[in-house]
Amino acid sequence: MKKHINKWFAVLGLILGFGAGLESASAADSQPDMLIYIQPVEFTNPIKLWHPYSDYWYYQGPIVESIAVDKLGQAFGQVSVCDANQSGRALVWLQPKMFYNPQVQLFYGKVTADVYTGMGEHIATYIGESSVRGLIGASAESWIKQSYALAIDNVIGKMKADHALQALMSSEAKSDTGATPCSMVTLLPTTKIRAMPF
Repeated sequence: MKKHINKWFAVLGLILGFGAGLESASAADSQPDMLIYIQPVEFTNPIKLWHPYSDYWYYQGPIVESIAVDKLGQAFGQVSVCDANQSGRALVWLQPKMFYNPQVQLFYGKVTADVYTGMGEHIATYIGESSVRGLIGASAESWIKQSYALAIDNVIGKMKADHALQALMSSEAKSDTGATPCSMVTLLPTTKIRAMPF
């Protein structure tokens, strides 16, 4: 009886080991073309858009993340959000900013994208800006989303025009083994880090 139990444990160990090997192989095959990183403060600290009668508070992180994943994915292939030790061929650090001018009823959106190679080398900084006319009220979130979407479109246009980035994202460069782990993102060089989204 004891021999049979030992055999079952040996077979189970082989199956589990083989399954882990398949998982790691599929993880390597599914390495994203581009990773997106947004500072955690953008998800935990809301920002205020000022208005004389009613201020509007919201979190920038979730809005910008969903727009960026969709738009960058359409432009550059498989895109994923940074998570722990995940790695990709390029990393895009997004820093959103929004300002509302109640006198002219305009939402001014700005998205700064610092792009790094898979080895952590800074390629360039791209800045996208937009202005959308709207009122703070029940539909404020739709105007905010529209403003961020236009700013991200502006960033993508500049990224597509950059030959260095295009070379990195080309099929020849995709065979590169270098990858930036998301856990190292705070050590990457950047021109400016905003501690609080004011």
